[in-house]
Amino acid sequence: MCGAAPGLVTGGDGLAYCVAHGLEALAWADIVFVPGYRFPDRDDPPQDVVDALIAAYDRGARLAAISTGAFALAATGLLDGRRATTHWHYTRALMARHPLVRVDENVLFVDEGSVLTSAGAASGIDLCLHILRGDLGVAASNHAARRLVAAPYRSGGQAQYVPRSVPEPLGERFAATREWALHRLGEPLTLDILARQAGVSPRTFSRRFVEETGYTPLQWVMRARIDLARELLERSQRSVEQIATDVGLGTGANLRLHFQRILGTTPSEYRRTFTSGE
Repeated sequence: MCGAAPGLVTGGDGLAYCVAHGLEALAWADIVFVPGYRFPDRDDPPQDVVDALIAAYDRGARLAAISTGAFALAATGLLDGRRATTHWHYTRALMARHPLVRVDENVLFVDEGSVLTSAGAASGIDLCLHILRGDLGVAASNHAARRLVAAPYRSGGQAQYVPRSVPEPLGERFAATREWALHRLGEPLTLDILARQAGVSPRTFSRRFVEETGYTPLQWVMRARIDLARELLERSQRSVEQIATDVGLGTGANLRLHFQRILGTTPSEYRRTFTSGE
């Protein structure tokens, strides 16, 4: 943990934080997380903080903002021309203060490679799990999610805030349906089957599902199947054909097709990435 200067820092939440390091810590960090802060639309962060973030980026560190921390990243100019998000309450302010940033107000997080941004605090957890998934694999990410008692997979494209005219329990029901589906990925999962499990019509289910996740039901199922395939490729020696059957894709050719389309690589190449010594 670092700040503009080491020492005791009083937060806007009434808590005090013992900050061990000053900005020199950014000279060796592999990834720098910028936390959210109050009133980000009023003032830019101190210039020495902005300079330290830019220097960290220039030497190859990744910068990841949680919630309103996106304003600090935007102040560096590193988000200009790039997609980014922040807490829904501040998206309009971010657009106004930094018009060159392509603000997406309907996602949980945005990964632009070397700069990443997320919505509220819970979305910051989703972003961190996403980073773990990319760096260390699905198994490590799922293990961390279990320890946190957090959802193992919420895509960055999932809507962070959707105004509703229907009772909230409908969303809870869909969350239960997604959990139900995750335990049955090897079985047929059609729109009708999912809608029946949710207790609504296929048309209603499909429309509300897109609002909640950013994906159609079958797109979400396919990505969940590919994620399960990734974990099996990392943690088992099962063949691609066997894994295709395990995740409900039937054949190795079908798995390779969707793996390439979603991840831009093949199952064999992906497995080699996580093979010890390679």
